[in-house]
Amino acid sequence: MNPTSPAERRKQVESIADPVRRLEFIMELLRGPEGCPWDRKQTLVTLKPYLIEEAYEALDAIDENDMSSLCGELGDVLLQVVFQAQLTREQGLFNLDDVARSICDKLVHRHPHVFGEVEADTSEQVLQNWERIKTKDGRRLLEGLPKQLPALQKAHRIGEKVSRVGFDWLKGDWRGPLGKVAEEVTELVEAESDAARFHELGDVLFAVANIARRLGIDPEDALQASNARFTSRFSHVEGRLAEQGRKPQDATLEEMDLLWNEAKEREPATR
Repeated sequence: MNPTSPAERRKQVESIADPVRRLEFIMELLRGPEGCPWDRKQTLVTLKPYLIEEAYEALDAIDENDMSSLCGELGDVLLQVVFQAQLTREQGLFNLDDVARSICDKLVHRHPHVFGEVEADTSEQVLQNWERIKTKDGRRLLEGLPKQLPALQKAHRIGEKVSRVGFDWLKGDWRGPLGKVAEEVTELVEAESDAARFHELGDVLFAVANIARRLGIDPEDALQASNARFTSRFSHVEGRLAEQGRKPQDATLEEMDLLWNEAKEREPATR
């Protein structure tokens, strides 16, 4: 039976030594009749944006090399797993132990080079074996990619997956795919309707994602870095104009371009 007073609830929480079990119990209390109105109101659907948001906050901490923040952000990600497992437990579907058991079984099954007799001496061999196992399990090669994965990242993952089974028409080093990009850009220029331009622009972006794959660069990370540089440079433009009592809409493109180049010159060299 759940404790009824705040003091009793706190005492019981603190008596659980295993931190994961403690978290699971806290979540059960929050969802209980004497818990939190907001937590009781949540559903699997309403929690979807929080799952994504917490994952991105963890990525921010990694990019900033902030290990103290990362510890807390990973805790927030774990909370989302525990929260959703509590909801499904209440529905009689599965619980946190089932979630952990499922991933344990999957890891053992998909690492036969560690838990079986299959050999894999390189990371690439491991990935190739992984794809073979999944197709043997009856899954199509691209079936497991999330529908809601960001499009640029998904294009990168599609290229990775099909290349592991030999479907890669971009032969040679990373310079080879540049020809494919040029081809797609030409088709974009020659497109004569909005629908055709929509189609061809997608092909250009897909081809660029394949160049990133050949370079070993995550295109999502590269674009995020480019976004950050643009934001920093434009903030410099705004700041310099503000010193003159002006805003961007009060300046000419030529004036802003000079300030933009000034911001670029202040950045560390990347060559």
